[in-house]
Amino acid sequence: MNIFVPKESNSAETRVAASPDTIKKLVSYGCKVSVEKGAGTLSKITDEAFKSAGASIATSKSAGTADVVLKVLRPTPAEAKKYKKGAIVLASMDPYGNEKDVEAMAKAGLSSFAMEFMPRITRAQVMDVLSSQANLAGYQAIIEGAAHYSRALPMMMTAAGTVAAAKCFVMGAGVAGLQAIATARRLGAVVTATDVRPAAKEQVESLGAKFVAVEDEEFKQAETAGGYAKEMSAEYKAKQAELVANHIAKQDIVVTTALIPGRPAPRLITKEMVKSMQPGSVLIDLAVERGGNVEGAKAGEVVKIDDVSIVGYLNMPGRIAASASLLYAKNLLAFLETMIDKESGKLSLDLEDELVSATLLTHGGKVVHPNFKSAAPATKKAPAKKPSTKSSGAAK
Repeated sequence: MNIFVPKESNSAETRVAASPDTIKKLVSYGCKVSVEKGAGTLSKITDEAFKSAGASIATSKSAGTADVVLKVLRPTPAEAKKYKKGAIVLASMDPYGNEKDVEAMAKAGLSSFAMEFMPRITRAQVMDVLSSQANLAGYQAIIEGAAHYSRALPMMMTAAGTVAAAKCFVMGAGVAGLQAIATARRLGAVVTATDVRPAAKEQVESLGAKFVAVEDEEFKQAETAGGYAKEMSAEYKAKQAELVANHIAKQDIVVTTALIPGRPAPRLITKEMVKSMQPGSVLIDLAVERGGNVEGAKAGEVVKIDDVSIVGYLNMPGRIAASASLLYAKNLLAFLETMIDKESGKLSLDLEDELVSATLLTHGGKVVHPNFKSAAPATKKAPAKKPSTKSSGAAK
């Protein structure tokens, strides 16, 4: 079995989909692994390190002979055309709003898997790219916030006087939010947090932060069976917004993490709220790629409103690519291992496996994931036959 790890074509992507450790494991199964020259440079993994682990260093042309392609981001239509028909592609596909790219993968005959669709079950924890990358995003959000904040975070008592601890507010207590809370606490900030899921309150308080929310009946029912936040009613949003507005005015660093799968990010902070904050305050919007939680946030930029900084960096995990790549590579390896026959080293794809059925996006020339099956067929339709000149009836 041939496995190829390309260099990401998106210039903003710094991560790579393999590490020396995952290469060694794949080679031990009898796989032949090729890594595109320079693929790990931005993740501080040299070609020599990959080579020492058992991989060969190749060019992008090797994609055409690979049975499996390991990527960080979904292949572009141009890349998909170069892959071998029937090849398996593992990547973070981000398919919502990118249906044409999904159809291009189907048209190329690829079996593509959206790693972000991995079900949150015990068996799949080691394959959960959302958790591994969100964990790092939450950490890095606080590091970026501290870098843009013009004061120290912990309380400091000196002979010259006392420096008050910074106040940090985290909106959304999922994986990213909880790591942001933990990191801010380690740096000495006074931390508060909010979330619409009732279960989050105990998690927030266990990390030493204070929970802030309108805890009414709707709040008690605001979580899906899968553990995701439900979108709240307009009435609840208004009450929560009032509470948050008063709280934000007193904060130094605010981190927003609210995302709803397949939907634009909910607007949590208005420009009026931003303007109510003290000069030098910082907001870190981790949802900026989906439109942002903060009004005025711009993807890839740091915006200032009345001397309040709104940080809208894209690909937050990629800002610490050396760590992010190692975890992401392990996620992919763990999933790919379920498809490898350990004795023969050959691919053995079980379409009935719950992990496969949950993540399989395209297969056999079609878009097969239930969320996208209604998309236009990827295969070309046969041209309609011209009516025979001998027939007296009109073509139907």
